[in-house]
Amino acid sequence: MDFFADFDFVDVITSGAIGEPGQRTFYIQARAGARTVTIRSEKQQVAAIAKYLRRALAHLPIPEGQPPRSVMQLTEPIQEAFVLGAVALEFNRENDDFVLHLKEFAPLTQNDDDEFEDDDNDHDDNDDPMENIPGARARISMTRAQAMAFCDNADRIVSAGRPDCEFCGLPINTDGHFCPRMN
Repeated sequence: MDFFADFDFVDVITSGAIGEPGQRTFYIQARAGARTVTIRSEKQQVAAIAKYLRRALAHLPIPEGQPPRSVMQLTEPIQEAFVLGAVALEFNRENDDFVLHLKEFAPLTQNDDDEFEDDDNDHDDNDDPMENIPGARARISMTRAQAMAFCDNADRIVSAGRPDCEFCGLPINTDGHFCPRMN
């Protein structure tokens, strides 16, 4: 599917999770007026986006004003546009905003010779890889304040899950945890 969502300006860019810890499904959602796009992601992808946004924000003036927490909740109904694969982040100095590029996950396909090929390999290395690869994608521009709000919300969402083991880093379930480092 070649779905493309382009948000030059968003009202809200947020993340959220649905389900119980250990069984949660994570989403990234962009809203502008009546338009909404929701992309399923992994917990680690949400955390990584927040990490890189924070790293970039550290080199810029502190943004003023952030949306209230209630605005940062996912808007129902959740209608998943695609599953997140590749992510790219850029800062546009001219507009003083971040542009987040989200690309659909493209699984490996098996050819007739029983070899696997990446569906994303049919682009020229000189082209923008996110733009010329077939599949769903989203381009989301956000202000520095919206980026900071995304980071704060993502930190809350990610940390609300199962705690990580201090020895191996794997999540600890409520019924216990087999730690490979504590054998």
